[in-house]
Amino acid sequence: PQGIGSPSVYHAVIVIFLEFFAWGLLTAPTLVVLHETFPKHTFLMNGLIQGVKGLLSFLSAPLIGALSDVWGRKSFLLLTVFFTCAPIPLMKISPWWYFAVISVSGVFAVTFSVVFAYVADITQEHERSMAYGLVSATFAASLVTSPAIGAYLGRVYGDSLVVVLATAIALLDICFILVAVPESLPEKMRPASWGAPISWEQADPFASLKKVGQDSIVLLICITVFLSYLPEAGQYSSFFLYLRQIMGFSSESVAAFIAVLGILSIIAQTIVLSLLMRSIGNKNTILLGLGFQILQLAWYGFGSEPWMMWAAGAVAAMSSITFPAVSALVSRTADADQQGVVQGMITGIRGLCNGLGPALYGFIFYIFHVELNELPMPESPPGGSVVTQYHLQQNSIIPGPPFLFGACSVLLALLVALFIPEHTNLNVRSSNWKKHGGSHSHPHSPQAPGEAKEPLLQDTNV
Repeated sequence: PQGIGSPSVYHAVIVIFLEFFAWGLLTAPTLVVLHETFPKHTFLMNGLIQGVKGLLSFLSAPLIGALSDVWGRKSFLLLTVFFTCAPIPLMKISPWWYFAVISVSGVFAVTFSVVFAYVADITQEHERSMAYGLVSATFAASLVTSPAIGAYLGRVYGDSLVVVLATAIALLDICFILVAVPESLPEKMRPASWGAPISWEQADPFASLKKVGQDSIVLLICITVFLSYLPEAGQYSSFFLYLRQIMGFSSESVAAFIAVLGILSIIAQTIVLSLLMRSIGNKNTILLGLGFQILQLAWYGFGSEPWMMWAAGAVAAMSSITFPAVSALVSRTADADQQGVVQGMITGIRGLCNGLGPALYGFIFYIFHVELNELPMPESPPGGSVVTQYHLQQNSIIPGPPFLFGACSVLLALLVALFIPEHTNLNVRSSNWKKHGGSHSHPHSPQAPGEAKEPLLQDTNV
């Protein structure tokens, strides 16, 4: 195969790191450009842009995964990285085109799906969890460092240099795929005919969701995931803008917040999660994670000072244990030949939330009139307070209404999760999935077993 060496996890790791390092550099400039482009209804427009992108990613992911089973992974790695990074140079050329292309790029913003399929091609089943963990850790590492670097360069040399640097790194990623990444899908695994294998069943994004109601235990798990991940997806789409414009964080403070939250989340999802799973069990770990998420969202909703955001961020890191614990519960209770089907349902629900969550948060900000009339001054001290006209009204309303709504949603998820049994067997209940799930459990499809171990921040929400 073309490329340098044989296919390895390290090829996938470098592709992920370069793509999200480029986007991480633009964290601070994007927040400023977003407010300058949409001075009125900033949060509503941000929610709509990210919502359209998330929904398009949800609709296109199964089709791109099925096509990559036929045409190979390398070409779709190139396609997804190119279109995901295409908006970057437009930030300084035309902000309107920048945000328009971001929305449309959701059709191809599924790099993780192709990368996970690439990893599944070249690893044995017992190696896969560790390989996915390495990819996720690389994603987190890129976001720990790049926002701080971008904020510093923007302050010293201007945002134009940051955009040029991010564009250069994106081009480096594309060149790396073209030159160095070998094809992972063996020629013998590809169908003889390119047109025949793709069916509507493989490309249907709602196919996995249709099976949700066929088992009461899986239904409870899926409802829990939906109610808990909906506010999380909305939060990631707007929270850094909220810190920058409403809470008065400087660009450096936002970058430091992302770094600290990323490091704490990595610790929580590795060391703390393994300790909790051994000591209190799977279900109690899920309940504890949901409890931390309720506390975090309520703190965000009522918090009016920067130190409150930092304290709630530490709690947010602990709440990140919920989804890995849910994935572990599902993997323990489902048959080996149905792992892809059940994990695919949960991944599909999370994909749906990636579209609904940002739009919902933007709409709630809009109906509560949380808008901005002034851009915070760049010379504000790190973590210091910036006075805007909004702060004059802040005493009369809840500072962060969507976060309070999110806390109520997670509370419902906690009540539903109480009814999930600690130990159950899905063999009998899933017998009819075997008839319907065959086309969705392709050994090299993006819904491979264990793939639902997604990173802290998804590529559609950066």
